[in-house]
Amino acid sequence: MQTTPTSGNARLSYRTNNPSRPPRSVLLEEFRKNRDKNWVLEDMLGHVVEFSGDQHGSRFIQQQLEQASNEEKDMVFREIAPHNINNLIQHVFGNYVIQKFFDLGSEHQINILTNAVEEQVEHLSLNIYGCRVVQKALETISPTQQSSMIRRLDSSILHCIKDAHGNHVVQKLVEVVAPERLTFLLAICDNILELSTQPYGCRVLQRCLEHLPTEHTRPLLDAINRYTEDLMKDQYGNYVIQFILEQGQDCDKAVIFADICGSLIRLAQHKYASNVCEKALMCADSERREILINEIMTAKPRTSGENPILTMVKDQYANYVLQRALTLSEGQQRVSFFHLVKPLLASLRKLSLTYSRPLVSNLNNNMSTPQVERLMDKYFNQPTTVDSPEDIELA
Repeated sequence: MQTTPTSGNARLSYRTNNPSRPPRSVLLEEFRKNRDKNWVLEDMLGHVVEFSGDQHGSRFIQQQLEQASNEEKDMVFREIAPHNINNLIQHVFGNYVIQKFFDLGSEHQINILTNAVEEQVEHLSLNIYGCRVVQKALETISPTQQSSMIRRLDSSILHCIKDAHGNHVVQKLVEVVAPERLTFLLAICDNILELSTQPYGCRVLQRCLEHLPTEHTRPLLDAINRYTEDLMKDQYGNYVIQFILEQGQDCDKAVIFADICGSLIRLAQHKYASNVCEKALMCADSERREILINEIMTAKPRTSGENPILTMVKDQYANYVLQRALTLSEGQQRVSFFHLVKPLLASLRKLSLTYSRPLVSNLNNNMSTPQVERLMDKYFNQPTTVDSPEDIELA
């Protein structure tokens, strides 16, 4: 049965294909079917909230606001505020209209939106769409207003950090708020192990280490340093340790290297710690890298009598660490390393493990080159000093 539309705002065209959705007005239906028409903001008046909640209508309003006069913006805003702000903030399409007003609205309009966000900042931070508006607000508002929002979040900051949506709000706080206003840093420091080993907490912690100055990251790093090996072996904590290896200060990298040295082969066989071992080899200076690689080369056989290098090749995680070590080794150590591995090739070729095949193939190709054979003879039959760095480049 077809309904005859009535005049005014009550004119509705019902969507029979999805009765759970509210009906669209005739105006919105016409807009969706005839978007090539020269529509203007004034055409939307009386329907701004409805259009803001529609995919195409929301995009149209955002585009029009970019070139609208102050009077036109005010007409649109009057339909949104105050009663429809909260619903639009949490709407899949409506939130973008609210964000656009944070970008383009008047000071008065932004203050109205800010007050609405601040009143529900915890709830909105945990909402998939509301968290985006909170982030936009934090980029726009004054430092005093930022501090006010932080005070509202203080009691639930750990909940926000560990939430799939709230963590983005906390990351934004770290990025845009002056460090001295971040009163929650002590809570992060006191819960460093829990947050570092949590999928969203580890992201927040990395943003803290990335954006905050030394005087604010020092307590965090000191706390992390107490749990280095625990974090290396955690599926999320290992990313925090890798971040420090890539971007941290030398004193903090030294703590990680100290924990790896003496345990490299054991850690290389761990699913998550092996990633840290690889990163350590990549980020180390020449002296530290040589020490780590030498640890592999001089490791004593296991109680089973198996060669530690063969153990690494056969391990699904350690073989990647071994490949990285072989690739990064330099000078005489590089040739010595290949000399140690060469007698194992016969055993390696017999392995049917899928993850060991690339390493075996790589070794076999490199070992068979005349250049490497020449260098082997040079070092181990007639020991001399390498004449130039080029002499030790492998094909």
